[in-house]
Amino acid sequence: MAKEKESKVKNENKHFMKDVKAELKKVVWPTSKQMVNNVTAVIVIVLITAAIVFCLDFVFGAMNKFGVERLKEKVQSNNQTQVVDTQTNNENQQVEENTENTPVNE
Repeated sequence: MAKEKESKVKNENKHFMKDVKAELKKVVWPTSKQMVNNVTAVIVIVLITAAIVFCLDFVFGAMNKFGVERLKEKVQSNNQTQVVDTQTNNENQQVEENTENTPVNE
């Protein structure tokens, strides 16, 4: 029984290889001129795509550097100003509370 399975597998492998060989004979292979044209077209398209990606990366990087970073700085300076204003207001309130609590000499 094991021999039958082995011979069956070998027959399937031989049949498969014959089918592969038959299919490869049906393939129409490109000529060298067609191959050069196709390779050239692919390389040109890849270079154009790379140039577009490079330009977009450069533009978005510049936008980030000059736009977003400046906006970030403004927000941080506004936050610092608000903190200073809050501290000043707290100090003024403490001064007012201290002057209200001091007895007036008559």
